[in-house]
Amino acid sequence: MRYLEFAGDGIPLLMIHGLGCASSFEYPHVALAPALRGRRLILLDLLGFGYSDRPDDFSYRIRDHAFAVRSFIEAQKLERIDIYGHSMGGSIAIETADSLGDKVAHLVLSEANLDGGGGTFSRAIAAFEEADYVSDGHSAYLTKADEAGNREWAAMMRAASALAVHRSATSLVEGGSPDWRSLFSKHPSQKTFVFGERSLPDPDVQHLSSLGIQLRIVADAGHSMATENPEGLAKAIAEATTND
Repeated sequence: MRYLEFAGDGIPLLMIHGLGCASSFEYPHVALAPALRGRRLILLDLLGFGYSDRPDDFSYRIRDHAFAVRSFIEAQKLERIDIYGHSMGGSIAIETADSLGDKVAHLVLSEANLDGGGGTFSRAIAAFEEADYVSDGHSAYLTKADEAGNREWAAMMRAASALAVHRSATSLVEGGSPDWRSLFSKHPSQKTFVFGERSLPDPDVQHLSSLGIQLRIVADAGHSMATENPEGLAKAIAEATTND
């Protein structure tokens, strides 16, 4: 797996991207925003995405992504870490944190998949047979994204392995066992869930708050908050990882 590292102080913050995306594309502007400038940050591209390798013999299931991320953390000899995960990356962050226990100081998720069933995007991809998505479906999605003017997302999808996208989407739809919501709620770290303002209302605002999980809202942004308001996301992450 390949990554960008921003040298700095404090507990390292590992950032994990969502389905079809890449931390190396989405998060440099977040890392350079005033709220996070000077913090040690690691922007990791998951296997099959961004600049990382795209092995055909990898399962690309959420649990196996998490195992690969944990192996990366151990190889870097990081004894204490904060983890941020967006969307699918949030599910991977939860499973990674569960395996690391109290080595994770802060666990910050933005609009993460807490339950099986996937979202609109992942369900549509998982509805394809794997071979059909790889041969035709992936390129069709790229064309639709370009035609809709969503060129940033199309650029990241273009760099992703079609096999990785389909298998990861299928795993999101199938969900985890134990479920990600339960793992998140019981993890001993300081936990925060971030919403984009345009994604509200959301029933999880009340539910997560009732569990004592901190909430942050990124103004003028929806699900793609890293590109829609990088400074706002950086501020939310900074606040979440400095409150103990």
